[in-house]
Amino acid sequence: MPHVRPAREGETERIREVLVEAFSDDPVMSWAFEDDASRPRYAGVFFDSVLRRLSGHGLVWTTDDVAGAAVWARPGEWRESPLDVLRMARHTLVGMRHNLFGKLRGLSGIEARHPKEPHLYLATVGVRQGRQGEGIGSAVIAPGLERCDSLGLPAYLESSNERNVPLYERHGFAVTEEVRLPDGPPVWLMWRPAGVSEPAGKGKSRAVPG
Repeated sequence: MPHVRPAREGETERIREVLVEAFSDDPVMSWAFEDDASRPRYAGVFFDSVLRRLSGHGLVWTTDDVAGAAVWARPGEWRESPLDVLRMARHTLVGMRHNLFGKLRGLSGIEARHPKEPHLYLATVGVRQGRQGEGIGSAVIAPGLERCDSLGLPAYLESSNERNVPLYERHGFAVTEEVRLPDGPPVWLMWRPAGVSEPAGKGKSRAVPG
C-alpha cells in the first residue's frame, strides 16, 4: 500500500501536474476542452484554481513520490468565489468556445445539485497515468474518509468517469443521481453517509483519474 501523507507547502505545482495528467482523457474534461493539444493548458488553469482555494485547508493528501493526490473541501467551503470564477473564466472560456453556453449551463446544473447539508467534499482525485491500478487512488482518499468519520460528517463527490463509480461504492459512496451534460457525457453524483467506516465491498481497485 502506498504511503500517504499530507501535501507539503511547495508541492502545489507537482500536484497540479499529476491532476492534469490524470484527467488528460477524462470524459468531462474532454467535453469541456475538446482540443487535445490545448486541453492540458486549460486543465492546468482549472486545477490551479482548485488548489489555490483548497490547499490551505489541510485536506490535501498525496504519496511520498507525489504519484497521486486527493483534494477535499471543508463544509461550506467548496464553492468558488465570484473572483475565482472570473479569474478562471478569463483563461478558460476560449478553450470552451464550441457550445459554450451549453457547457456553462451543464456545469451550473451540476453545481446547483451540490448538497446543502454539511459535508466534506472530494473536489478532485487523480493518479499519474503510468501508476493507475496500484491502489494509489484508494490510498489518497482514505485519510479524507477517516476525517469524515472522526467528525461524524457525510462526504460528497461528482464522478466524471463511470469506471470509477465501483471504486467509490466500495468506500461507502452511493450514486444519488446521474446527470447528462448537454451534448456530453454523464456525471455521477455520489454521497457517503456519516459513520461509514469500512469500504462497502471487496475487490480490486480500478484506476482513478477523477
